[in-house]
Amino acid sequence: MYLLAVTTTPRAWQGTCSVVAGVRRIKVALGLHPELVAERHSEISLFRELLDDASYVGEIGLDGSAKLKSTLPLQRRVLEEILVACAQKGGRIMSVHSRNAASDVLDALGDSLRAGTPVLHWFSGTLKELERAVECGCWFSVGMAMLSGQKGQKLVAAMPRERILTETDGPFVRGKSGPMMPWDVPEAESTLGRLWNESPEAVRSILLGNLRQLVSRHSHNGAA
Repeated sequence: MYLLAVTTTPRAWQGTCSVVAGVRRIKVALGLHPELVAERHSEISLFRELLDDASYVGEIGLDGSAKLKSTLPLQRRVLEEILVACAQKGGRIMSVHSRNAASDVLDALGDSLRAGTPVLHWFSGTLKELERAVECGCWFSVGMAMLSGQKGQKLVAAMPRERILTETDGPFVRGKSGPMMPWDVPEAESTLGRLWNESPEAVRSILLGNLRQLVSRHSHNGAA
């Protein structure tokens, strides 16, 4: 099992790294979540300071939901600063949030093509926005929360399978016995198998191959 733990603020990245230090198959992404930008945007300077030591970035992005719409201008400025910083450091693998803001996120990514490889987390845009994301070179991380509905399954079925990874979005997403955990991923693999008409073993092989392909593109930044 390989695990990427995303963080919501740069300060959280520092603490999480100390918890998993030395564990080879767990990586920690440096994030500044759009839901927290209004309160924590001053940490962008710390983000830039820490970026040299972070091979992965996330969770970052934009959130256009009703309670956060008023902060979108600030969210955009912070995202632009993050993407510029990533581009200056040679690019990063980035976990990107785009709830109710897919077009705006794709605009920002299009303006910073050297920022790295965006992995759109729990993508919930339209099929047209999905087509644009694919054209922009985006990857996608999907989990049971997304795969449990017809819209999510329709979107995943239209995604290039060679650009899909699995996620749990735990502890925020909960399963039958509590927060989704890394070992709950086989549930998502089973649904992907039905969508792709592949066995669970074949799905696991595809996903592992995808991960290796993505990491190999950024191995110069220590992503492996």
